[in-house]
Amino acid sequence: MPQKVVVVGAGIGGLTAAALLAHRGYEVLVLDQALVPGGCASTFKRQGFTFDVGATQVAGLEPGGIHHRIFSELEIDLPPATFCDPACAVYLPGESEPIQVWRDPDRWKAERQKQFPGSEPFWQLLNDLFRYSWQFQSRDPVLPPRNVWDLWQLTKAVRPNTLLTLPHTFSTVGDALRGYGLNDRRLRTFLDLQLKLYSQVSAEETALLYAATALSVSQAPQGLFHLQGSMQVLSDRLVEALERDRGKLLMRHSVEQIHTQAGRTTGVTIRNQKTNESWFESADHVVANVTVQNLVELLGKDAPQGYQRRVEKLPPASGAFVIYLGVDRAAIPADCPPHLQFLYDYEGAIGENNSLFVSVSHEGDGRAPAGKATIIASSFTDTGAWKNSGDYEAMKQQYAEEAIAKLGQYFKLDPSTIVYQESATPRTFQRFTGRADGIVGGIGQRIPTFGPFGFANRTPIQQLWLVGDSTHPGEGTAGVSYSALTVVRQIEALALPRA
Repeated sequence: MPQKVVVVGAGIGGLTAAALLAHRGYEVLVLDQALVPGGCASTFKRQGFTFDVGATQVAGLEPGGIHHRIFSELEIDLPPATFCDPACAVYLPGESEPIQVWRDPDRWKAERQKQFPGSEPFWQLLNDLFRYSWQFQSRDPVLPPRNVWDLWQLTKAVRPNTLLTLPHTFSTVGDALRGYGLNDRRLRTFLDLQLKLYSQVSAEETALLYAATALSVSQAPQGLFHLQGSMQVLSDRLVEALERDRGKLLMRHSVEQIHTQAGRTTGVTIRNQKTNESWFESADHVVANVTVQNLVELLGKDAPQGYQRRVEKLPPASGAFVIYLGVDRAAIPADCPPHLQFLYDYEGAIGENNSLFVSVSHEGDGRAPAGKATIIASSFTDTGAWKNSGDYEAMKQQYAEEAIAKLGQYFKLDPSTIVYQESATPRTFQRFTGRADGIVGGIGQRIPTFGPFGFANRTPIQQLWLVGDSTHPGEGTAGVSYSALTVVRQIEALALPRA
């Protein structure tokens, strides 16, 4: 009989693990409390517009990239996509010309030398670290290792140039900037803005090795991609592969508890949200595509005390306020890049509408009717403020009005060009994704939580696995897909009998 795997959560990480395991002969059941699969990379439709819920760009579609590898194994086609070039146009306060993050390495080098004179040694360090780290990561190390097999995979991936990254393992971007004597406010602000998107924390706190990848992966031969249709295409193709290989997906089914016995998982309690019926489902393995906070909650009294204490000590994670606009194409300036980032006041925080990350659809990409476009603008926000808001609807309306007013400094937004408007808060994300407090983007890539020091895919409970943005290598569809591949390899390595 094949081994049975229950996957909790149909985000990209959960679907990837499920599809790969089903393809390799396991009996797989995927459960998710939402209406559609995809998690933070899903979409919704309104009045002819298709909006990406959270993630709006994807990495790893190039030959050798993580999605290329996974889709090749599953024998399914990659979704049609175009490169984001520039990957992002960043506007600093009071400046009308953006910093363009070009895909061509030479063009990006010229741009940063123009924008940040004297900073090239810092960027060359990042390039070198990225090159060594990327080669290391392509050899499929397991980080952090938790048993002999994990350690063996890590050891096999090490090469002499990998050792060149070791002196920087305990360094942050802030440390590197000080090491090169770089005190330029524009450079620091640019790095803070970009890294907040990828690492959830500022340059001062972001682990240097993580930043090297985050800031370099948008350049050729890698790159960031804009999917044709929507981000939903990614999850839809994974679901097709899962069901083709006899895996099962149940939406609107929530997992109430993960059960353990003698330090090993035994299964889960499931509730059908339509009928309210509950039952216990046994499993040889449980793969949890949830946050570490959710994992502790699902384990309840069975959560190992040391693990629970570590989770409780984590700094608060970020939430997001997002405004979704369907507009006339006339609202979009000519030659508008697909992604923009704005900071409005140097003295304000990165977030709370003082900074906005904006994604814009382009003609014919399947997100808007002819002559129309979508604008999705997000800003990091304190989840606690929304949880404890005395007047939630008034706060939501205020944020929406502020966001539109600031977007109006670049786009032509008025009642005649805005066709549709909707917004989401941490409460919205908590309701529709189930993530604790509606947090987005993982736990932050600080030194204590990245790579060798982070949360492992192999949890302290035997046969209970964690995938997603709480684990190495972090957030984004490429990151969570890599974590899923790691878990599949770990499960296979146990060599338990299966069909």
